[in-house]
Amino acid sequence: MRTRAGSEAIHQNRRQLLTTAAMGIAAAGAASLFPAFPAWAATTDAIRPFRIDVPEEDLVDLRRRVVATRWPDRETVADQSQGAQLAKVQELVRYWGTDYDWRKIEATLNALPQFVTTIDGLDIHFIHIRSRDPNALPIIITHGWPGSVIEQLKIIGPLTDPAGHGGSAEDAFDVVIPSLPGYGFSSKPTGAGWGPPTASRAPGGS
Repeated sequence: MRTRAGSEAIHQNRRQLLTTAAMGIAAAGAASLFPAFPAWAATTDAIRPFRIDVPEEDLVDLRRRVVATRWPDRETVADQSQGAQLAKVQELVRYWGTDYDWRKIEATLNALPQFVTTIDGLDIHFIHIRSRDPNALPIIITHGWPGSVIEQLKIIGPLTDPAGHGGSAEDAFDVVIPSLPGYGFSSKPTGAGWGPPTASRAPGGS
């Protein structure tokens, strides 16, 4: 049976570990949002507020190009042994071309605190949601390849407000969700070198 002293010691060790892993994030005005690594180029760029505002003409052009997809012949089998089935792909494209509401997700993202900072020459977009708990720990949560920050939106509430989701207030986090380089609203690399090892030292690397 775990004693109170033992529980407090485990909790303190957890805080020490996560605090060490997240050094450099806690101060919103810090020159760099993420921990420093010996091979990582220093940056003095500020953290700037960010807001999404995709021009309507871009959305119209994208829908036009999606709807204008030129389709191959239907597969010659009744299963997926020859790859994605034409009918299913056509239904997916129909959804993206006519039903998907970009403005809805744009408004959802713009309702959250979004920022951009420059790391090693690339602008990195990220969402930063602070917990109401003054003792909350900072944590970076990343998406994968391919993916986007949208995948992580559902866990913001439980992490920043665990007490409101059946957990303990002492487990609250300040959440940082970056867009990986080349994804979402982060800049794309213009040269070689941004493979998994490099990205593992960048915001949200895995």
